[in-house]
Formats: sequence, structure tokens, C-alpha cells
Amino acid sequence: MIQNTALALLPVLTVLTVSVLTKRALLGLLAGTVVGALLLGGWGFFDTLVATFGASLSNETVHWLALVVVLFGILIAYFNASGAVSDFARWTERFVNSRRKSLLLTWLLTVALFIDDYLNALTVGTSMKRVTDSYGVPRTLLGSIVKLTSAPIAVVIPFSTWAVFFAALLEQDGVTVNGSGFGAYLQGLPFVFFGWFALVIGLLLALGVLPLVGPLRREQLRVDRTGDTLPTGLTEEERAFELAEAEETGKRPLPFNFLIPIVTLVVVTILTEVDIVKGAAAAVVVAIVLYIAQRRMTFRGLLDSAFEGIMSMGYVMVLFVLAFMVQQMNMDLQLAEWVIGATEPVMHGALLPAIVFLVCGVYAYATGAFWDLAAVITPVVLPLAIAMGVDPVLAGTAVFSGAALGSTTCLYGDGIILASKSVGVKPLNLMLSILPYAGTAAVLSFIAYLIAGFVTTG
Repeated sequence: MIQNTALALLPVLTVLTVSVLTKRALLGLLAGTVVGALLLGGWGFFDTLVATFGASLSNETVHWLALVVVLFGILIAYFNASGAVSDFARWTERFVNSRRKSLLLTWLLTVALFIDDYLNALTVGTSMKRVTDSYGVPRTLLGSIVKLTSAPIAVVIPFSTWAVFFAALLEQDGVTVNGSGFGAYLQGLPFVFFGWFALVIGLLLALGVLPLVGPLRREQLRVDRTGDTLPTGLTEEERAFELAEAEETGKRPLPFNFLIPIVTLVVVTILTEVDIVKGAAAAVVVAIVLYIAQRRMTFRGLLDSAFEGIMSMGYVMVLFVLAFMVQQMNMDLQLAEWVIGATEPVMHGALLPAIVFLVCGVYAYATGAFWDLAAVITPVVLPLAIAMGVDPVLAGTAVFSGAALGSTTCLYGDGIILASKSVGVKPLNLMLSILPYAGTAAVLSFIAYLIAGFVTTG
């Protein structure tokens, strides 16, 4: 077994290389698991592969994610079949009469649904893609604005699932303000630099202040030429699903058929201590009652749509299982320990926050581990910061910013997978479109952590 050496990077490098070369994230992840199994099991790699697959299927987080995506798949299918999404799109025409306004509304809705990045990534893309399509907005641009905003807003608002988890990590490691980790998290909010920079960049992109560069520019030129907002590479079934329109009834649009389930989702999630599974389940129930009462759907139609919604999320669930297999292999190969050991010699003094952000961002991008990353690295970084005379709250925010950077950019991270599904593009297309803008936010954050490190330790 190869552990704690640079070879631990091979599965990650394989995933990224194969995904980019083949433009198939699924194939990249599969190749990464095979390489990881070879490193861990040698000639017995097949047994290792099967064992890791079983461990991934039995992982509680995978079960939770499966419930989330299944419930959202059903809800989205109900929205489409009942005409709730098209009604919402028609209703927004009263307020949205330009490309810029459609993208600004996208950004505002993502901010408003700050409770969890899964919630806004899935909901906003689903609700806004019909609106932005009418203004010739590439689906990759829509997804980029959603993803540049979803994790960053969750990490800078102290009442999100991210904030609750990170505050608990601070308290667990003895970093508190007024006796609580939540107080420490509040004190550190101004220093969650990646969150703030990404939010501003997402807003400027929505307003058209920032130019389209790289893949986004090429995609916009293609859309201007062809009028097709969907990217190339989708199957005929995927294109048909994305372009399907509800029958035009001629009736006044009823936006509340979409808004009431969404408000239910948000309220129930908050009231159940940020349990998005319960929130999504409640939204599905409310949608069923609404659409049956209005005769927009029949009982048989509900069952058929539920099945279609579950099947539409099958690709996402397979990606999750493979992504967790890669994560498990990274843990078995002690990748985190190797990264920490390789960078610890330069983690000193005022440079510590910037180096921590860089290491965590690269590690999160490469591995698809975000909360896991914070849980592993925070207990190492905080005592190190205290020993070096660095503000531990500042060092902690560097970890959390790095996790948000990874969630915003990682090809096989759950955030990119869910956002790409909601807007109808491939994860690789979305990641490549986001990278120039998230990379800019990352560079600005690195500089900000350098400055903050020198100022606070000066």
C-alpha cells in the first residue's frame, strides 16, 4: 500500500486529466478510482475497488445526498409537468424585459436562497433557465452566475448550513468569542475573502460589467450565431427534456404554483434546524396538493412525473458515488497528511493565512472534499496558528474560503454537479466556464490573506 507520498496525487491527477481530455466527468472519475485501487491494492485492486464501492454506497452522506437529489428531481418534474416553471417565467416578464435584468434576477434569487448551496443551485437554475433562454443567454453563463454565488453566499451568511458547520468546528477546537464558535465565526466573516470576492464578481458578471472570456465568450458567440442556448455534447434525450415546454393554456400565469412550494421548502428547512431533506419533502407534498386541487395533474401523472424526476437524477447519483469513492481513496492514501506535511515547512508567521487558503483551495478543487477538508485541516491549522502568534479566527476563515473555492470550481464536487444539472449542461462545461472568474476571486483572496496576515501579526 502506498501512503503519504506524492503518488497519492495520482488518482486526482487522473480524474482531472481524463475528464478534460475526454470531456466526460464520469469517465474521469471511473479512471481515478481504478488508479486509486491499483495504488491501494496492487494486484488485488479489484477487491479494493469493490470494497470502496460498497463503502461509498453505505456512506451516510451519500444516502443524504441521494434523498436530496431524488426529492428535488421529483419537485422539478412536478414543476415542469404542471406548468409551474413556465408560469413563473411568464410572470417574471412583468419585471424582466432585458438580458441584464434576467441575469440580475438570477443573482438575487441565488442570494435570497442562502440557506444551502444545494437549495439555490438546484432551484434558481431550474426557475430561471426559461427566462434567460428568451434573451439568448448561454446555459453555461446562467450556471456560472448561480455557482459563483451559491457556495459564497452560504459561507458569508451566518445562518446557513455552511456557517453552522464551520462554527461548530471552531468551537470544537477551542476557538470561541464570548464562549461560542458562532461568535468566532461572526467575528471572522469580514475575512472570508473568497466568499465576498466571488459574490461581487458574480454580480458584475450578471450586470455585464465584466466581459465574457474563454469558454463563456466562445459559447456566447455560438448562441448568437445559432440561437441555441444549450451547449453541445448533450444527448437527444437530454436536449428534449431541457427544451420541453408545458402546454400553453392561455390562462393568466400563476407564479404561486412555483413560489409556494419554494417558500415551503425554505421555511421548513429553517424550522427543522436547517434540514433540507425535510424541507424538500414538505415542498413535494405541498406541490402535490396544489396541482391536484387545481387539476393541473392527475394522480397517474404524479406517479409518472415522480418516476421521470428520479430517473433524471440517475446520472447525478452515479457521479456522487464515484466522487465519494475517490474521496475515500484519497483518505486511505493519506493525501491530506501528505499535503499538510509538504506545506508545513513554509506555514509560518504572517504567511500562514495565505498559504492555508492556497493549500485548502487546491486540495478542495482536486479532491471534491469541502466540509471533509475543513474537518480534517482545521484541527491542524488552528493550533499551528496559535503557536505562531497568528489570529486563529483568521486562519480558520482561510480554511473556509478554500472550501468555498473548491465547491465553486471542482469538476466532480456536488455543487458543480447539481448546478450543471439544474441548468442542463455538462459539469465539465460549467467548470471550464467558471474557472477564469473563480480564479480571479482566488487570486484576490490570496493577496487579501497576505495583507491580513501581515497586518494582524505585525
